[in-house]
Amino acid sequence: MPLVDHTDSVLVVIDTQPGFVDYDGMPEATRAASARTVERIAWLAGFAGMLEIPVVAVEEDPEHNGSTHERVAERLPAGTPAEVKDAFSLSACPAAVDAIRATGRNTLVVVGYETDVCVAQSAIELHDLGFRVVAPADLSCSGSADEHRRGLERMQYAGIEPNSFKGLVFEWLRTIARAEQLWNRAEDTLGVAPFPRRDPSYQD
Repeated sequence: MPLVDHTDSVLVVIDTQPGFVDYDGMPEATRAASARTVERIAWLAGFAGMLEIPVVAVEEDPEHNGSTHERVAERLPAGTPAEVKDAFSLSACPAAVDAIRATGRNTLVVVGYETDVCVAQSAIELHDLGFRVVAPADLSCSGSADEHRRGLERMQYAGIEPNSFKGLVFEWLRTIARAEQLWNRAEDTLGVAPFPRRDPSYQD
């Protein structure tokens, strides 16, 4: 399982829409987790643009669920396709698969909603199509912590690579020199990277 190379990566943003991000009856703990996830996806989308990493977005039933969340949409690189899918898996949307293939890249970083349904089904079927698929645990969200965990487990058993938001960012950067070159500019443009907070009880 080699490190993720930014020159071979495509960021795939799945169903990050108001209807999944924050809906009536959503438990408060889930709402808070979802808000953090949106901020991370938005930051990563902007960072991908800085690294010239292509982004492909898909939306499920946008008439009902809305278009890609505005926090994410405003960070998508210019020209990012947002394709509409009528199945849970992205693989059922030929326009989205064609957009991914048109990049000529093979490593897909899959993020979005919901972990155990659309993200998992898309990741597994994209893997079956021959792509290397990476699904960072803190860049997707589901209706509950249990559903999120089960989605991550389902993907990992199917050969999808685990990672994290912070881990992915620094695999894309790879070297100290590259980090020094880009990091201040990234945070000036995108804000402080919303990495998970450190656990104060953790001792190095």
